[in-house]
Amino acid sequence: MHLGKVHRLMLVLLVLGLSWPVWPVWSAGQPPQPVITIIIDDMGNNGGWGDAALAIPGPVTYAILPHTPHSRRLALQAHAAGKQVMLHLPMQSHEGNPLGPGALTLHMTETGFKRSLDDSLNAIPHARGLNNHMGSLLTRHPGAMAWVMQGLRDRGDLFFIDSRTTLQTVGQQLAEEYGVPNARRDVFLDNDRNPEAIARQFEQLLKRARRQGYAIAIGHPYPETTRVLVERLAGLQSSGIRLIPASEMIDYQRSRTLWHASSSPLPQVAKSSKP
Repeated sequence: MHLGKVHRLMLVLLVLGLSWPVWPVWSAGQPPQPVITIIIDDMGNNGGWGDAALAIPGPVTYAILPHTPHSRRLALQAHAAGKQVMLHLPMQSHEGNPLGPGALTLHMTETGFKRSLDDSLNAIPHARGLNNHMGSLLTRHPGAMAWVMQGLRDRGDLFFIDSRTTLQTVGQQLAEEYGVPNARRDVFLDNDRNPEAIARQFEQLLKRARRQGYAIAIGHPYPETTRVLVERLAGLQSSGIRLIPASEMIDYQRSRTLWHASSSPLPQVAKSSKP
């Protein structure tokens, strides 16, 4: 008996103990509508910039630095406005840049490391997950990233998004090993704060989404970034691309992975040459 694609997907989900994906993965043989996620990092130090960034339309996700002057207020306001909140967790950089409060470093003991991670998560109300702030050194180290993932796993339903501040990061690899839902940044919007440069990066985000079906961008609450996003997101619907929160992006990527896996032929049972 040959199973159709949908039946094979249902079988895979049943074996894994998962429910049917919330996203319509395929319709009439056509790929799904491309989706993007936009994460605004470094929220918490500048209250005015943070307030302006919260006014960006749509389900933008906000990554908030722990123990900063405006972190708790901005997290509560973002959640009240229906926005998704993340912890933006400082991690040791290769360049030795100042990290700010709550930073994780390689010289910490396991107990101190995990206590600091818990304190930072507790400092951001409604945090659904975290991404790394800097971290070009720490995210290369499997031992340190294993402690991060253990802490996330032990807290329950939290996710990790790798900001990919270094090509040598092992963040996603360790997240997979510890069963932590995860994704990775595709585009930085505002390494150059010139509005024209930010607009070009936004177009790169849309191109990546059209090419692979999804894409994640990270920006900052700079006034230039806020202005560009307010303008560009107003016309997003006409582009055929949808903006979704970070947690939904992770679910969406997993549903696509399951679909592609189910679309491959199931292995045939080998026939024995023995009677």
